[in-house]
Amino acid sequence: MTELEVLERSRPADLDDLRRRADWVRQRTIQLIDGAGLGHYSSTFSCAEILAVLYYHTLRLRPGQPDWPDRDRFLLGKGHVAVGLWPILADLGCFPAEWLDRFGTLGSPLNDHPNMRTAPGVDFSSGSLGHNLSVGVGMGLAARLQARDFRTFVLTGDGELQEGQVWEAVMAASHYELGNVVAIVDANGFSGGGPTSQAMNIEPIAARFEAFGWLTAEVDGHDVAALVDVLDELPAPESGVPTCIVARTRKGRGVAMMEQAPQAWHLGLLTPEQRDAALREISERLR
Repeated sequence: MTELEVLERSRPADLDDLRRRADWVRQRTIQLIDGAGLGHYSSTFSCAEILAVLYYHTLRLRPGQPDWPDRDRFLLGKGHVAVGLWPILADLGCFPAEWLDRFGTLGSPLNDHPNMRTAPGVDFSSGSLGHNLSVGVGMGLAARLQARDFRTFVLTGDGELQEGQVWEAVMAASHYELGNVVAIVDANGFSGGGPTSQAMNIEPIAARFEAFGWLTAEVDGHDVAALVDVLDELPAPESGVPTCIVARTRKGRGVAMMEQAPQAWHLGLLTPEQRDAALREISERLR
């Protein structure tokens, strides 16, 4: 077999390029949702910088071989933002870019939530919230049993933390001393039903993870420099303490009308006029 390129951890990445990558994710999200007539805008926009830094700087990957055993795993707990992941996986060569044209259509491998059986580069399916951190703990245990040094990253929403299964996983990860497990909380303050604190308060997030024996850090989730720094400082995968990064974000970040009414754009469809205005706003930053 021909040796394929490995994208090593903490590989060089220009911070301005990472910022532009995040806005490119927003741009492509609008275009993909417009073509399919379905999708989640504001929840995707809140984690655009997180996705950009992970895939273009942090994760150890072999894009041409998305099932490479030594890759770092990435689990999308908030699976409804898969539309922001698809352009990245296509750009990295996990599947042909032409697949994006079929997003959300009947029989397409790329849909509103990730399916590990149809989309190369997806490490676990998600839809129902709350189970991916438990799966990530299982993957961390598997790495230990196989004597492999991959990390497992799990991106959750803050509303997702209201699920009891999440806290069972938090407890298990510290009990089994899984320093190869990293939880990133996209803490944008909203869940599908409204402000997270009104449905079931989960603050203070970092202190709660610390109480279960995790290392924690809290950062501005739209500050790519801060994200790079905290991810570069993760303990070695063989360490005995899991890490939680609380990324404080804004739902709808990057499009003014969505930042002003984040819940209204959790799930919806822009009119042609709104679409063009949003794309112009993003394009101004990409110049």
